[in-house]
Amino acid sequence: MSESSKSSKSSSNLNPSPTLQCKDLHEYLKSRSPQFLETLYNYPTICLAVYRELPELARHFVIRLLFVEQPVPQAVVASWVTQTHAKEQSKACEALSELSVWQEAPIPGGLPGWLLSQSFKKNLKIALLGGGRPWSMSSSLEPDGKARDISFLDAYAMERWDCVLHYMVGSAQTEGISADAVRILLHAGLMTRDAEDGTAVITRAGFQFLLLSTAKQVWLFLQHYLQTAEKRSLSAAECLAFLYQLSFSTLGKDYSTEGMSNNMLVFLQHLREFGLVYQRKRKAGRFYPTRLALNITCVKDGVAPLETAAPGYIIVETNYRVYAYTQTSLQVALLGLFTELVYRFPDVVVGVLTRESVRAALRGGISAQQIIRYLEQHSHPQMLKSETSGIRTTSVLPPTVVDQIQLWESERNRFTYTEGIVYNQFLSQAEFAVLREFAARGGHLTWSSERARTLVLARAAHDEVKRFWKRYSKTS
Repeated sequence: MSESSKSSKSSSNLNPSPTLQCKDLHEYLKSRSPQFLETLYNYPTICLAVYRELPELARHFVIRLLFVEQPVPQAVVASWVTQTHAKEQSKACEALSELSVWQEAPIPGGLPGWLLSQSFKKNLKIALLGGGRPWSMSSSLEPDGKARDISFLDAYAMERWDCVLHYMVGSAQTEGISADAVRILLHAGLMTRDAEDGTAVITRAGFQFLLLSTAKQVWLFLQHYLQTAEKRSLSAAECLAFLYQLSFSTLGKDYSTEGMSNNMLVFLQHLREFGLVYQRKRKAGRFYPTRLALNITCVKDGVAPLETAAPGYIIVETNYRVYAYTQTSLQVALLGLFTELVYRFPDVVVGVLTRESVRAALRGGISAQQIIRYLEQHSHPQMLKSETSGIRTTSVLPPTVVDQIQLWESERNRFTYTEGIVYNQFLSQAEFAVLREFAARGGHLTWSSERARTLVLARAAHDEVKRFWKRYSKTS
């Protein structure tokens, strides 16, 4: 018998790439070490943010335990919830344990109990009840002679953030993007260096990133910034606490930089480059948080970002024609990711959804659902008035277009690719039958051919199969 690895390079190009995941605060903190969380819980703003992200039942547990200084038996905590809600109770306990909000602690008699983390308890009390040191940025300021209104801050924030997106799509409008932002894009895998000329080019993950909401884009970008914070001599915990401090601020209000450490002043300048804060000059002594900073808490599905309601600009017809009433080159570039652009006029761009253009987007890592969601989110108000000929649908897009985009995706997903090991050249039919029976019994058999005496087994079972074959060869 001989074995060989069954691994096809072509399948990696055809196999659907994983969807880019944007972790919310809970998922992000769950992936960090308990030591990092312990440091993080020294900041009241983070404790308040974590408390807000917890499931409703978990928040109930925290409030009931907040002023208890000794472990509470787990059986007592379980008695607070009826059996009909046992699943919600299990999820709540799991969330509190994953985030190290509470720990198991024995009580007299050896029974297991729950005890809130001391640092979390102390700083959550400060956040909810007051006390502690006042936030440095909340110091009183004299009226700003050149105060900025909300409309100016919105325009400034989107101008700065669009620089990052323009750079990713290769637009000519890349003035103003910082080298630090480029390094983060490369670190996040959203862009990579071309092997030939060394220029930064967008990756599959980058394509998916462009179709996320602005709030999710900014939060995902900041997560990768925090991962590289230590290389800039910054504390990731301190930076994250400052970010959530900004998220609790008031839009249009200016805040003082008095009392901020040098590291936080450097971090503030980076946030200024990304559009999360506006500062007239580096030494102005005040800054204005923008919507991008306030929206980092709005990354969960179903949570509405604090964005101005920008009117939609896309009309999709049943003949797969797409009309985009826009002058923004970024929006045109995004549309070109999954449509074949036909005409461009000063105020409108015309494209067509074709099998080739959609499949090119799918190969780039964009899913059919992302294309549909993007077209829905930016639909022109006229689309809401369109008739669907009596067809009941939850989408504002023509049903034929939605179905066809999904069908083009399903064409590529007809096969499931499984890496395995091929076993062939058996000396006898009996040997083939013995190994096939062993593999089938263990659930390792992927495919077999009795006529060709060939087996394909799961790669993970290779070592176990080799051990079995050695024992079988010695006894036979």
